[in-house]
Amino acid sequence: MQTQDSYNYKVVKQFAVMTVIWGIVGMLVGLIIAAQLRWPALNFDIPWLTFSHLRPLHTNAVIFAFGGSALIGTSYYVVQRTSQVRLFSDGLAAFTFWGWNLIIVLAAITLPLGMTSGKEYAELEWPIDILIAVVWVAYAIVFFGTIAKRQVKHIYVANWFYGAFILTIAILHIVNSAELPLTFWPMKSYSVYAGAVDAMVQWWYGHNAVGFFLTAGFLGMMYYFVPKQAGRPVYSYRLSVVHFWALISLYMWAGPHHLHYTALPDWAQSLGMVFSLMLLAPSWGGMINGIMTLSGAWHKLRTDPILKFMIVSLSFYGMSTFEGPMMSIKTVNALSHYTDWTIGHVHSGALGWVGFITMGSIYFLIPKLYGRERMYSTRLIDVHLWVATIGIVLYIVAMWISGVMQGLMWREVNPDGTLAYSFVQSLKEMYPYYTVRFLGGVLYFVGMLIMGYNVYKTIIGATPQPATQTQTA
Repeated sequence: MQTQDSYNYKVVKQFAVMTVIWGIVGMLVGLIIAAQLRWPALNFDIPWLTFSHLRPLHTNAVIFAFGGSALIGTSYYVVQRTSQVRLFSDGLAAFTFWGWNLIIVLAAITLPLGMTSGKEYAELEWPIDILIAVVWVAYAIVFFGTIAKRQVKHIYVANWFYGAFILTIAILHIVNSAELPLTFWPMKSYSVYAGAVDAMVQWWYGHNAVGFFLTAGFLGMMYYFVPKQAGRPVYSYRLSVVHFWALISLYMWAGPHHLHYTALPDWAQSLGMVFSLMLLAPSWGGMINGIMTLSGAWHKLRTDPILKFMIVSLSFYGMSTFEGPMMSIKTVNALSHYTDWTIGHVHSGALGWVGFITMGSIYFLIPKLYGRERMYSTRLIDVHLWVATIGIVLYIVAMWISGVMQGLMWREVNPDGTLAYSFVQSLKEMYPYYTVRFLGGVLYFVGMLIMGYNVYKTIIGATPQPATQTQTA
């Protein structure tokens, strides 16, 4: 049996801390661009500080910096604990940490400076794409190498989800980023795809990035940390296996639902819709499995805010995975697509499911990694939970109302067949909802600052405030 000292916790600590730091940075940028939409004057004359340049920085920072750091860090912890061996290579593990953060910094510099023109014609993009592939291959070697030398015969289900996420993201990145280098300096390249094929590849990548980076990976997190925090075994291990195979089999086919009413062939659009509807079953199977893990331990929700984070995240997972298939139906999609409804849907999953399961897992990990009995302040965890939850609700409700209003205004026609409203008229009606969305973002960002403070005080070993609640080990 391995002792705690036998594991490589250094790289896990590094990724855990950077998860919090990148979360604060990414959500701050999101707050700035939300303000720019509400108050356009905040789009200053400096080009790299405009919405168009900051928006891709926000998505990259939140998804790949915050989410990616959480996934790599927690997977390194989980694969060691469940395999009862040290990571396959400490050197490669360190390379993944420094390499991944170098990629994030490069993206943070190049995206605002406009050093990319999209997929058709890119500047300074292909070297970064190659670096991403190299770091990801190193990550795969460390993860699967650790599983290969495991001391137990069984491969725990969380590792199946992490493994599927690692393999699929590698394929998605390589295929979607296929480019023909034009010149070495300046570094310019062309995409190998064009037209409808390019659109299909883009949304095959885009929706499966959601399916595997933002779903399968974080389900791996859920299947380890929820049972650990609840002190209960997974409700149904058989259901977790069915959940895994059904999810990864169906998700790959759902991308075309983003291309309804486009040049994509109708059969491909319908295929994406059908598989999206089928996804409801495995998604809800996983949600039920996670929530029912608390069977016999429901009383812990009264006193354990970390467990609250995890269960609320599963609730948002269930809501988002119901809403997504419904929005893939062509008639619903005709109203929702290209509107703020889609933005609300994305953020209910990103802030609620991805954000909360990550925060719960980090709150679980930090005391263990740094040898503390508990987080510095359990009360602050509870405050963070409620502030962030209220922020999410304000955000998504505002976007739901705004999105439905947009869709209805855009399709309204006069008796002579002309549009009843101009785009500018619909935009004017959005401002009250953009204000509410901004306020929701402020609350969520404040929650991240509270978390950052709590994590910092825990790491430095500050004397904890008097605990009014009990935190499970």
